Amino acid sequence: MKVSAGAALALAITRSLDREVFAQSGSVTLAQYQKISAGDAEAITVIAVAVLAGNLPVDNASRQAAVSEIVAAFDRTVAGLPPAIQAEVEQLLSLLTFGLTRRFVVGIATPWPLAGEIEVKAFLDSWRNSRFATLQQGYQALVRVLIACWYGNPRSWTNIGYTGPPHANQLGGP
Repeated sequence: MKVSAGAALALAITRSLDREVFAQSGSVTLAQYQKISAGDAEAITVIAVAVLAGNLPVDNASRQAAVSEIVAAFDRTVAGLPPAIQAEVEQLLSLLTFGLTRRFVVGIATPWPLAGEIEVKAFLDSWRNSRFATLQQGYQALVRVLIACWYGNPRSWTNIGYTGPPHANQLGGP
């Protein structure tokens, strides 16, 4: 119970500090995403590459396009969730992106774009195998949404031999 209360307090503080830092930054950019920030997108990009290692296109241009599509799909997915779940995802993303919690809870010392694949995989393994259910749930949420975002993308279908959804005439329709 104390751990849950402490985690909730840490998330609340992290989110409020994260918003204050953003508000004080003075930089105004056009919102590229509906629900995630640019910092969230950086973290999601690096995590997606680690989660989907070996399943993304090999050539650099196609790989970058695929990862951009995954991040955009992640944002659309979050935007389509009920408000209470959106708030939970927002808290998870704050935990991942706020410098102190990124370092001490996530275990990533550098900003996300500089994090190495081994470091990111170690973070994912530690959360998957954590003794804390909250971290395990965060791992499951991230991985499941990223996998769904990739395999829901037609770009991924040829690698798995999927020709796409059947058309009405293939199902015996008009």
